[in-house]
Amino acid sequence: LDNASGSLLNHFNVYYVYVVSLFLFFCIVMTMIPAIAKRKLGDANTQPEFSNFSWFSMMFGAGMGIGLMVFSTAEPLWHFGKNPEIISGEIEPYTDEAVRFAFRYAFLHYGFHPWGIYVVTGLALAYFAHRYHLPLTIRSALVPLLGKHLNGFVGHLLDITAIIATLLGIAVTIGYGIKQLIAGMSEITGSEWMIMAPGIDTAPEATRSALLVALLVVMSLSIVSAATGVGRGIKLLSNLNLGLSCLLLLVFSLFGPLVFLLDLYGRACIDYLLVLPAMSVEVFESDTAKGQWQEQGTILYWAWWIAFAPFVGLFLARISKGRTIREFILGAMLAPAAMCFIWITLLGGTAIYLELSGVADKRIIEAPMSAQLFETLSVLLSSHWFNGFAQFVSTLTVVLILTFLITSADSGILVLNTIMTGGGYHAGLKHKVIWGLILSAMIAGLLISGGGSLEAMQKAMIIGALPFSIVMLLMCLALAKDFVCGGFSRSASTE
Repeated sequence: LDNASGSLLNHFNVYYVYVVSLFLFFCIVMTMIPAIAKRKLGDANTQPEFSNFSWFSMMFGAGMGIGLMVFSTAEPLWHFGKNPEIISGEIEPYTDEAVRFAFRYAFLHYGFHPWGIYVVTGLALAYFAHRYHLPLTIRSALVPLLGKHLNGFVGHLLDITAIIATLLGIAVTIGYGIKQLIAGMSEITGSEWMIMAPGIDTAPEATRSALLVALLVVMSLSIVSAATGVGRGIKLLSNLNLGLSCLLLLVFSLFGPLVFLLDLYGRACIDYLLVLPAMSVEVFESDTAKGQWQEQGTILYWAWWIAFAPFVGLFLARISKGRTIREFILGAMLAPAAMCFIWITLLGGTAIYLELSGVADKRIIEAPMSAQLFETLSVLLSSHWFNGFAQFVSTLTVVLILTFLITSADSGILVLNTIMTGGGYHAGLKHKVIWGLILSAMIAGLLISGGGSLEAMQKAMIIGALPFSIVMLLMCLALAKDFVCGGFSRSASTE
């Protein structure tokens, strides 16, 4: 995995940068053409199945939920100490001047680009499945290009490519979430067996036994939730996620430096929009320090979002029947991106403020990535109300992490079964259990082979994402062909 991913990054880092920017540009163009933007994902009289609140909460929970719990604090803190401007010596790390660039790159990695990736996949699937009544599976999105040939080997290959990418994308996401869950449980309970003692040059990390026990609990609950379907278990958990998320954000708003955060949010959003075109096509030489930073950050994220695209895209398509193309794109790109910016500003901005003011005294910066959120809560709340208040909020945060993990995993199981049943909405219980066990075994195997780290998962994901990025390019061509040339013959497409 190490050799393969290293070779791939050396040859395809430029490709990843440009192809992801192309997906975002494609989404923007579709919203600007009225004849396209007003088309419905379904028949003319089709109404949305879910309310806007449930639609948004399920979309947000599947697309970014657990990732934000980990990286809302860790991402800006990383760029606070290391970004291209710091590497080139233009500014000093961990200073006031570094704040603007920290959030510029954090917003880049969690803004319009990742949601543009999800929208391209989700729109292609939803458009051909709901408008032309084709099975909700990956091969249906390429019917205008390949027609009846998708019934054979080519169609199977496309779906298998999506399954591999989905498995790897979910594995990395759950891996990060489980490590944070263990960090939170250790913070609350003080259990020493969950965390290894730090070495001379290493930070404390979760033990292998803690990782496997946490994985067993999360995946068992996920299989139970998936068995109840979208309308019950997944919908209930997604609504709970959004409610607990709002509660956590309220805590940071009430006890954090609100004036600093509001000013930071406004300035960071404006700065992001102003430099977005330039950042979208910025490529550094792979053999330089900036190139290594880009591979560890931007390229890894783009591969992660592409690997996650069949999962999130198919899930978005499943819950978006009856929406217009413009409503789908704006709802699935602008609103979640704005929510991501709020998360990153409140959590990451608070952590940076505590470090800049000297209150944290590098406790947050030097903490392991999975523990930085809990360290921020501890520093922020230790002097408020009563001694146990920080622990109470940390407990709620652990519950939120657990529900986000379950939502990500059960949605992934649902998507895998949807692909494997040829677009069927109601897979049998045994299939949900089997794919839940397969996903659990793969995550456990990659965790063990990586010695408890996520490096093996990340490298496998970078490799698995490349083939599906080509499928996504074909999806754009299929949509463009249908928009320009008109609808294809349904009878011909299903022969």
